[in-house]
Amino acid sequence: MSDLIIGRHRVGPGHPVYFIADVASNHGGDLGKAREIVHACAESGVTAVKMQNFAAETIVSDFGFRHLAGVKTHQAAWRQSVFDSYRAAAIPLDWTLELKALCDQLGLDYFTSPYSLELVRAVAPHVCALKLGSGDLTWHEEIGEMCRQGKPVLIATGASTMAEVEAAMAVALANSGKILLMQCNTEYTARVTETRAEMLARFRHINLRVLETFARRWPGIPVGLSDHTHGALTVLGAVGLFDCCAVEKHFTLDNTQSGQDHAFSMTPAGWKEMAQQTAALQSAIQRVSSPDDRLRITLAAVDDPEALLCALGDGTKRLEANETGTVIVQRRSVRAARDLPVGQVLVEGDLMVLRPCPADALPPYDLPKLVGRTLGRAVPAGDCVRLTDLSL
Repeated sequence: MSDLIIGRHRVGPGHPVYFIADVASNHGGDLGKAREIVHACAESGVTAVKMQNFAAETIVSDFGFRHLAGVKTHQAAWRQSVFDSYRAAAIPLDWTLELKALCDQLGLDYFTSPYSLELVRAVAPHVCALKLGSGDLTWHEEIGEMCRQGKPVLIATGASTMAEVEAAMAVALANSGKILLMQCNTEYTARVTETRAEMLARFRHINLRVLETFARRWPGIPVGLSDHTHGALTVLGAVGLFDCCAVEKHFTLDNTQSGQDHAFSMTPAGWKEMAQQTAALQSAIQRVSSPDDRLRITLAAVDDPEALLCALGDGTKRLEANETGTVIVQRRSVRAARDLPVGQVLVEGDLMVLRPCPADALPPYDLPKLVGRTLGRAVPAGDCVRLTDLSL
């Protein structure tokens, strides 16, 4: 496996784990708070700070979420509507230059997840990498656009099947060789106070052996873990047993703060301990060669071997049972960009790809199937455009 260079670092087996702190919405829309978080990252063993750039209008459909029924996820606890929550969490593009300069000063890499084609092009000159969130795995147009920027692209694969990962990787590798592929489970409800039974149930869906599956399928591509659990256990398992090269977790100053992401984020103290434990484990496993020895050392390094064994899984990449809600609310579907009348002959400008994606909606890669076809029903702005909406 060849190393991947991200910013100031080589990422691959034999190198220190590349720790990515996802600030997400934990800045609360306050640049001062974002700067405070970055300073804390620098003191906690973080390698790279990752932000998220989006505009509510180009990531979520207000119509879609207001008419979405029968889906329960962590978003049910949000105080605002989904659309208003995204609008409140959106950050100005101006933050990019300021936060990158601060990261440069503190010796941290800086990059972002940009959630539109326009934002991909806008941030690419200023970041050392781009991150594709799991929800955009079926938006092949965005994957291609990211990979053509010439920067490393990190691809998360939560709430997906192996066939969907295969399709996304085919697009990525056709446009770039600088890919890092990340196993992910997209349940965002971890709490510091959860019971042991709740924790074990959650860990049974993490499926760390998918890292081994990815490494066998794409032997030249480094693998990583995008994780939403507390503590170091899953990270130690991934690094000790499966040569995980990069780890992404959410980062907060305080788990008790009000906001969408604080409860399942890592704090500075927890992150620092995780980084130290991981470095110690890497040093230990470098001195052995057999899988049995690596397993013995890794189990000895964790404080809960039973939980780690739960987290290993079977290596089959699938939509996990705890992701049936997030696969709908995080993925995009083809929707009307404006009110479309009966008889409209569809052109690309009539359509957008926005969250959510109900089971009967079209994924972004199917948008071309609609172009040039005639609508048999009026479709309001933001609603899904389905094949059943077309005239025969």
